Amino acid sequence: MVKVSILGATGVIGKNVAFTLARADTVDEIVLFAREESLDKAKGETFDMYDALAAEDIDCKLTPSCDYCDIKDSQIVLISAGIPRKEGMKRLDLAVPNAEIVRNYAEQIAIHAPDCIILIATNPVDVMTTIALEASGFNKNKVIGIGNHLDSLRLKAYFSNQLNINGSEVHTRVVGEHGDHMVPLLSSTTIGGMPLKYFMESVDIDVARLIKRLRKAGNTIISKKGATEYGPSFAISNLISTIITDSHKVLTVSTYLNGEIAGVSGVSLGVPVVLSKKGIAMIVPIHMNDYEQNKFRDAAEVVRQTTEEVKNNFNY
Repeated sequence: MVKVSILGATGVIGKNVAFTLARADTVDEIVLFAREESLDKAKGETFDMYDALAAEDIDCKLTPSCDYCDIKDSQIVLISAGIPRKEGMKRLDLAVPNAEIVRNYAEQIAIHAPDCIILIATNPVDVMTTIALEASGFNKNKVIGIGNHLDSLRLKAYFSNQLNINGSEVHTRVVGEHGDHMVPLLSSTTIGGMPLKYFMESVDIDVARLIKRLRKAGNTIISKKGATEYGPSFAISNLISTIITDSHKVLTVSTYLNGEIAGVSGVSLGVPVVLSKKGIAMIVPIHMNDYEQNKFRDAAEVVRQTTEEVKNNFNY
């Protein structure tokens, strides 16, 4: 039986991930975990989802709960709880208050679901990945942040739409911080199998404008509708499905580095990995030009500094 628990299930991301996973019909049970004062809302969400699932003859058990015992035997536990980002805020502005939430959840997960994979969606996700790793005591291959998976999907879509080319012909990736210090790997981007730098010789495309749009994507959506919703939820569901189906796809997530990429150690950043039912099967080596490598190291220092500041602010 495949069981997934979502901590923070009444939030915009949590409830959308739950419904997306249920509709995919690959999970037997989803625990919608909420604080005690939000339990009625979690129950309401499950009733609403059951009505929708009935229209597609999908039989997925939805369990609203505020009892940590209910996450027992989960293959994956998603932490999506935290203070959401508001217009004008950077993801790093959320670091201190959200770290306390993530740390407390990770400690409880280690007690009640010690064999699971922890997936982190709470921002700033790279910082929170390290916080959850240290609080849980898990192996680093089993604590995974959503990282740059959504950023990579966005950039792929931008190229596809700009060039009017099917998205399957675009292969690109974003690494580094999930935030202002993200690093698009343009040097290894290909369009129809052709390196981007050669493709640009015959096509008019303003790459700098696309990258600027990419960096502002989250804030743009928040400014217009108040929150990012479908993009993150589907990206997270995609990661969960990849893990539970043991697909061994190469996706860009946040993981704690020990020198595997550009010699960076002691910090969690977005890098390409092979995902399996055991978590991260391997970190995929990547080639970066000098500019990209320097930007990647800059991102590491920003995230490292914030992570240390957060830990220094913990209330022990």
